[in-house]
Amino acid sequence: MRRLLPSAILSCRSASLWFIILLLAGAALGSGPWQIARLKYDGGGDWYNDPDAIPNLAREVNRRTGIRLVEQEAQISLLDEKLYNYPFLFMTGHGNISFSEAEVTRLRGFLEAGGFLYADDDHGMDEAFRREIARVLPRNDLVELPPDHPLFSIHYRFPDGIPKIHEHEEGPPRAFGMFVDGRLAVLYTFNTNISDGWSDAHDNPPEVREQAFRMGVNILAWFASD
Repeated sequence: MRRLLPSAILSCRSASLWFIILLLAGAALGSGPWQIARLKYDGGGDWYNDPDAIPNLAREVNRRTGIRLVEQEAQISLLDEKLYNYPFLFMTGHGNISFSEAEVTRLRGFLEAGGFLYADDDHGMDEAFRREIARVLPRNDLVELPPDHPLFSIHYRFPDGIPKIHEHEEGPPRAFGMFVDGRLAVLYTFNTNISDGWSDAHDNPPEVREQAFRMGVNILAWFASD
């Protein structure tokens, strides 16, 4: 499993070299089942929305790829001492998100240490997410990922880019990324709600759910190989 370096180590100039050494020492993803963690946050948004989404995705990833996931999600807050045990964070919900200054600092360190955050707007969190992630990485921009980005072809092909799973807003679905030292550290999907298609709670037709699971597989495959 990809392991993260604590922020104290990352303060040194050779942090990236230490990370490479850990990977070469056998800490890379694929050495055993690892677990996706859902991010708990304050502000009023329902971070717990669609609790079956991650278990369903994990089962599909296990069935379709060589990646091995625990088929239950972890739930973690940014100040939890176990944060660095979960290199892949998922967040979703409707409405507001609010990070304390300590949480901003912790998430920044997590992302700079090699962690990954996937945020999927379930309608209503766009303004809050953009505000908070700008506090976390103020010198980085959310940039739209073009359809030819490898994320959209690493396992399944999406020639038009991110698929539309659920209609929340007029206009096309959009995928944005934040890069840390050239690595995709934050993926944010808007006006598509990919994780809606992973849940059994919504009346999505089979072909739409298939697109959602395929995109989820691509996200996990990209993370595992990046």
